[in-house]
Amino acid sequence: MSNTGFTSFMDQALDQARQAATRGEVPVGAVLVGPDGNVLATAGNRTREMSDPTAHAEMLVIRDGASKLGSERLTGCDLYVTLEPCPMCAAAISHARIARLYYGAADAKSGGVSVGSKVFSHPQCHHTPEVYDGIAATEAQNLLIQFFRDKRG
Repeated sequence: MSNTGFTSFMDQALDQARQAATRGEVPVGAVLVGPDGNVLATAGNRTREMSDPTAHAEMLVIRDGASKLGSERLTGCDLYVTLEPCPMCAAAISHARIARLYYGAADAKSGGVSVGSKVFSHPQCHHTPEVYDGIAATEAQNLLIQFFRDKRG
């Protein structure tokens, strides 16, 4: 009897967030998993490094995954991200037709899924993924708290 239960990739996303922090980036990490259950792309924020305000972890894995699959549609893919996606990233998730979104910490300031603009609830939203929140939320939130505490000195 084989075990075909749920496998979380949040640990890998947290590793990407930690790497982002060591680069001086806000510690957010993402992992895109293909329909076959294998990791397609991983990334942490790179907005400062790339001088690109759109270089959020989610955007980077979406771009990389779409390139690898040769399609702008990521149908059947799962996205793991340590922080609730902002409105820009939520819109990209919708446009990419990602099947499932798993995220850690809620983002009361800039979230676009459960707080703020709630992108997926708008009638203009092209596609709404299944959303699972609170995955390793405490660890993700602690990374952010420590990062900003260290920045303030």
